[in-house]
Amino acid sequence: MNTPNSNAPTDLEAATQRREDLVLGKPPRILPLDPGEIAEVAIESTRRLRQAVGTSTPVTRDTIPELVATLLRHPDLYARVAELSIQLQGHGVLAPRDRQFAILRTCWLCQAPYAWGEQVKHSKRIGITSEEIDRITRGSSASGWDERERAVLRAAEELHEDAMISDVTWESLSGQLDEKQLFELTVLVGQFTTIAYFQNALRLRLASYNIGLRAR
Repeated sequence: MNTPNSNAPTDLEAATQRREDLVLGKPPRILPLDPGEIAEVAIESTRRLRQAVGTSTPVTRDTIPELVATLLRHPDLYARVAELSIQLQGHGVLAPRDRQFAILRTCWLCQAPYAWGEQVKHSKRIGITSEEIDRITRGSSASGWDERERAVLRAAEELHEDAMISDVTWESLSGQLDEKQLFELTVLVGQFTTIAYFQNALRLRLASYNIGLRAR
């Protein structure tokens, strides 16, 4: 009689490994700039972005993240991506918990290792628990959500699947969010879909502290 191997990977672990092998298993497609090539204005944008997400780690030419140094191959576009992220995460009208639920669900659906790992860290900073983060991977159909949480998650799912929010979900959201928040939610999901696209497509390497899709 064969005994199940307790060390065998689960289906989720195996799927996670396959995805990370696909996205991260080869060298980056575009190399980062050398520190001496990075302009001061880009360093300031990165400082502001870190402040927007509640991170106070100093930023210099020598410590600027590899991701940023890569995106600075196109500095004008990077500046505009960063400005929108600063607005949404630092000056947005969505409650932080709503914002992070939408971001996490979007990053998970896009299977974006870099964005997921980073946003798990930011989410835990505002009090979202590891159990909730794990449940977000199962989505709006998982038990335990209140009406607001379920509607935010479902909106992210519907935008991902259909580029649209259903009338039922919109009605539920409208009972919880005002017009500015409703508009911002759609832009937020779009912004993090874009982030997932370029992080995955460029095969951007994880920072040393980022454990990718395994983060909880």
